[in-house]
Amino acid sequence: MARVAGKVALVTGGASGIGRACALRLAQEGAVVVVTDIQESAGQACVAAIHANQGEGQFIHHDVTVESEWEVVVAQTVRHYGGLHILVNNAGIGIGGSIVDMTLADWQRQQAINLEGVFLGVKHSIPAMRETGNGAIINMSSVAGLKGSANLAAYNATKGGVRLFTKGVALECTQSGWPIRVNSIHPGIIDTPIWTKVNAEMLNGENAIDVEGMAQLGVPMGKPGSPEDIASGVLFLASDEAAYITGTELVIDGGICA
Repeated sequence: MARVAGKVALVTGGASGIGRACALRLAQEGAVVVVTDIQESAGQACVAAIHANQGEGQFIHHDVTVESEWEVVVAQTVRHYGGLHILVNNAGIGIGGSIVDMTLADWQRQQAINLEGVFLGVKHSIPAMRETGNGAIINMSSVAGLKGSANLAAYNATKGGVRLFTKGVALECTQSGWPIRVNSIHPGIIDTPIWTKVNAEMLNGENAIDVEGMAQLGVPMGKPGSPEDIASGVLFLASDEAAYITGTELVIDGGICA
């Protein structure tokens, strides 16, 4: 039996990488999936892939830093599909470089997408999930939310914030009697397009990161993970198999944090 059959899922940053893999996997396992992103064509292509596999879903253009857009996305999801059961707060960016050289604008942009976007998703999804009768929120953090890294301090701040925000919201839900579970996922080095978008300071002047080489040096398992590895964790936390799991983190990193 499909593991999330009859559920309605919302996946932010679903146009590529981890978000796309999560959207496809949830749809494959029976969920109706609303894919949101600022990348219009790639987001539409993700939904087309869902439809090609006999799944159901739609794409909505969505800037996660804009509260009014969250209101529209959640309302449209509930109106079209009758409720909301799963939120995957996946949209994020990575801006590296020395903290003494980082501009306030870059700091604020990363905070707005990686942390404030998660806050807004949780804020506007919980009321819909209460009306639906149950919910599972999965917030995408990182191993960078568990341990520090030189030249990634600003990114550390956002992902560490996601981790503790998740725990606080999980406890608020349980203490308020809301049937909503809230957990975070912490990917390690995952082979996704994000590595082609990292700024030059983080790359030390190089044009691209050798993900395979980096993983061979820094991952005990000796290889990078795939977006599908993360999607499997998301599916588990979204499903009823994780009915007794809330306020915790699922680390999927090939042993980096061991």
